[in-house]
Amino acid sequence: MGISSDNVHGLVLALSSSIFIGSSFIIKKKGLKNAAATGASAGSGGHAYLYEPWWWIGMITMIIGEIANFAAYAFAPAILVTPLGALSIIFCAVLAHFILLEKLHIFGVLGCILCVVGSTSIVLHAPQERNIESVEEVWRLATAPGFLIYGCIVLIVVAILIFKYVPTHGHTHLIVYVGICSLMGSLTVMSVKALGIALKLTFSGSNQFKYYETWVFTIIVIFCCLLQINYLNKALDTFNTAVISPTYYVLFTSFTILASIIMFKDWDTQNASQIATELCGFVTILSGTFLLHKTKDMGNSPSLNSSSYVNQNANLNSNSGYRNENAG
Repeated sequence: MGISSDNVHGLVLALSSSIFIGSSFIIKKKGLKNAAATGASAGSGGHAYLYEPWWWIGMITMIIGEIANFAAYAFAPAILVTPLGALSIIFCAVLAHFILLEKLHIFGVLGCILCVVGSTSIVLHAPQERNIESVEEVWRLATAPGFLIYGCIVLIVVAILIFKYVPTHGHTHLIVYVGICSLMGSLTVMSVKALGIALKLTFSGSNQFKYYETWVFTIIVIFCCLLQINYLNKALDTFNTAVISPTYYVLFTSFTILASIIMFKDWDTQNASQIATELCGFVTILSGTFLLHKTKDMGNSPSLNSSSYVNQNANLNSNSGYRNENAG
């Protein structure tokens, strides 16, 4: 079975991105822990991490990964690139196990495997990307009624999460912070896809930056990325890294593929069997994430927890808050 050179480039970039992003979670959390020991933690609204070298190293690592991911979307379809983020789950969980002493139970390993199997199923049955020749064409897709409705729903839900649920449930329910990042991430990817196409066409001789649509997509990417970074920091500072990574992956992947299906109408060229197989892949990924979440505390000894969860314990002093997290 042949594969185009563009898809090969996209896959290599996506794999590299997973390694860098998976590492960045661990490096940034190490910086957040060091910062919390000397000042207010990010989870409580502090910004002491900005003076911590480890956090900046993690941030640079994440930026490199995101640049590679950005480039991958210019060569391969989103429904193919996005699921490969599962590899960052494995890399992040293993590093967290050895570096941060966030023990990963055998069922957690099984959960990671399920995530990869589900992602592979989606990748193998992904539809072909439509041929787009200008950023104006992407703009027409983005301003179609279907995607406009999706975008409005995302913005409304994110606003509700930020103004209503972050102050009351942010420290006890992982879904609040990660939900904000994932929903905005789906809009980011669609805009990144548009910018990637614009850059690719510009480098090939057709300047796309003379169109205002390119700059609108640029502004959307910057705004969404800044919002994601802020709430991802809060999530990393409050919850177990080995759980944040897969949960973020599943939600981000689900919303991104949903956005891609609505905007680019990926399923229009597929039959019922292919669609059903992709849905089964989603269920497999969700099963893996559920397994990781429910077994995240198995095998952790009190001595390890006291040394590796200084930040988390500081943020969860309230017994009621701790019970709410477990109940969630």
